Formats: sequence, C-alpha cells, structure tokens
Amino acid sequence: MPIAPRKMRLTEHHVKRVHREIADPGLQLVDGFRPATDDDYANDVARMLATMPADGFWLFGYGSLIWRPETSFTEKRVALARGWHRRFCLGWDYRYRGSRDTPGLMLALDHGGQCRGMAYRLPDEGLEAELHKLIRREASMVPSAFPWRWIDVITQEGPLRALTFAMDRKSGRYIAGLSEEQLADVLASAVGFRGSMAEYLHSTVSKLEELGIHDRNLWRLQELVADRIDAAHPHHPTEP
Repeated sequence: MPIAPRKMRLTEHHVKRVHREIADPGLQLVDGFRPATDDDYANDVARMLATMPADGFWLFGYGSLIWRPETSFTEKRVALARGWHRRFCLGWDYRYRGSRDTPGLMLALDHGGQCRGMAYRLPDEGLEAELHKLIRREASMVPSAFPWRWIDVITQEGPLRALTFAMDRKSGRYIAGLSEEQLADVLASAVGFRGSMAEYLHSTVSKLEELGIHDRNLWRLQELVADRIDAAHPHHPTEP
C-alpha cells in the first residue's frame, strides 16, 4: 500500500526566493571531454536497439525522468533497482542548474544500496526517434560520465530488464566525499539557465513522495536546503 506523502520543509516559496533569470551560456566543456556529435548519438541508439530485450524497451528513471519524462511511454510502474542508489555525484554543472560561480551537482545512479524509481515502457512504434530524444537530453559530452546500461529492476508485476544511466566512478565528473552539509550548501545556491538546484530537489522529492517513495537521504537534504535558503533569503511576509 502506498505511503501517504509527508509535508516537505522545502517549498515552492523557497524555490522562488532563489530563482533568477540566467541566459544559456551554451555547452560548458569539462577537461578531457568533447561535444557529442550526431554520429555519437546515432551509434548509441543503434547499440540500444541491438541490445534491447525481446519483450520490449523499458527505461528506469530515478531523478528528473520521474517528473519530466523525455520520451513517450505506454506503461509505467514503480520499480526497485538493487545494487544501486540515487546520489548527487555528477558534477559539475555549469549550465543547466548551475554556473561557473555556483556550480550544480546532479543526481546519478551510484553503486551500492537500492533505489526505488519509475520504469517506463517506451512505444514500439517510433522507438528509434524516442531514443534519440532521450540520449540527446542525457549526453551532451563524450565520454559520458554516466553512460547508459541495462539493469534488472523489480516491479509489483514482475522483474524487468531496463535501460538506465549510471555513474562511471572513474570519470573526472564523479564527485564523492562531500558532507551532507557541503552538499546542502551547493543545492541551496546553484542556479543555471534551466532553474535552480533547489527546484530540482523539490521536484524530485515531491514526486517521489507522491508516488509513495520515501528517500531518507533526499528527505534530509530538502530540510537542510530549506534551512539555508531561509537564512540567506528571509521569509517574505506575504508567504504562507
């Protein structure tokens, strides 16, 4: 039975307080990486199609894909991935939800533990076009810091083989060792042209709660981020 959502400490009012309009600075390359090309995307999609399971193409989302799916889908299920956990370990983002002044840090799947997220079945018709939309969203640089791979997930309806994006710990973009407090500092301050890290965290946690998925680490982080925003941007009298 789904667990009722809890009242979050981090609210839309916190998100509004840190929001600011930022122009898209364009691709921000990291040392050792190059821009992904049309050929790179075509090769990835060809390999996805060549290795997909015979019973259909499933995608496992654990972060923004659960509240902003990039692709069309014909079915969705809450799914559990064992041996993986969601973690803010993909750095640094100088464009989408961060800048050179306030770098962002994105969620990725990292080894160990378990992660409950959402599995989407992509449509058979037009699948190649849907995969192009997906890979162009997730991979702007080569080599990918969180390459796609197939993993086993468990759903109430049975096990599935699903594609997901998991962190490469050997990548120069793998960020580990930040304390909970340091991570909260990043998430409370980073803003890019697509929005803030506070908004990203709020959207992720609120959607997980809506689905009855309680992520203990993210729940603690949203409390800490709200505290920092309150300290840096005092509550406005018109807010509830």
